[in-house]
Amino acid sequence: MTKKIKFTEQAKKQIQKITAESKSKKYFRISVKGGGCSGFKYNFSFDSSTSKDDILFDNAVIDKKSLDIIDGSIIDFKIEMIGESFVIDNPKASSSCGCGLSFSV
Repeated sequence: MTKKIKFTEQAKKQIQKITAESKSKKYFRISVKGGGCSGFKYNFSFDSSTSKDDILFDNAVIDKKSLDIIDGSIIDFKIEMIGESFVIDNPKASSSCGCGLSFSV
């Protein structure tokens, strides 16, 4: 079964901008880690290479285990008065914390 992730135009532009600025930031890595106040948390980082269990989405990379959890999500980049950040709208998340960084499925 094919995994579906949608990146908004704003997210695509920001990922392209960030990865183009540095040789060491070749890939924008999105992963899901255990933790946070709701059980799981999103992790955004950079990587200079990919591994065999990674799925590539242009300059973004997601490992298979994380992709199973965020399959069907929309990745966006929001600029608000309090700051700017990547946001994941995950249809599998049954609840999330107040800050939106951790969630449960």
